[in-house]
Amino acid sequence: MFKMFLTEAAGETSGLGGMIVPIIYLAIIGLVFYFVIFRPQKKEQKKMDAMISALEIGDSVLTTSGFYGVVIDVMDEVIIVEFGSNKNCRIPMKKTAIVEVEKPGSAEAEETK
Repeated sequence: MFKMFLTEAAGETSGLGGMIVPIIYLAIIGLVFYFVIFRPQKKEQKKMDAMISALEIGDSVLTTSGFYGVVIDVMDEVIIVEFGSNKNCRIPMKKTAIVEVEKPGSAEAEETK
């Protein structure tokens, strides 16, 4: 009798109804991945693109290697950064190597607050 009950229950869900539940689970997992992984990554990329496009001569920057410097020249894909107090230490680098940008007037504005 128990065997007959199992075969009847399995027979009812073996059609299209048995495929709906896994599809719903996959859709939920896909939404979780989108909101947890992909969406924040896109927002961060847009923020970095805006920061790099607003880069100007005289801005203080932090590079991916941890060096602080001042932007001397801005070109299409490359910027020239001056490091340290030695005015002869100018290094060209890609714009994507910039992690943080600080505008010259923003430090003065924070000090007056």
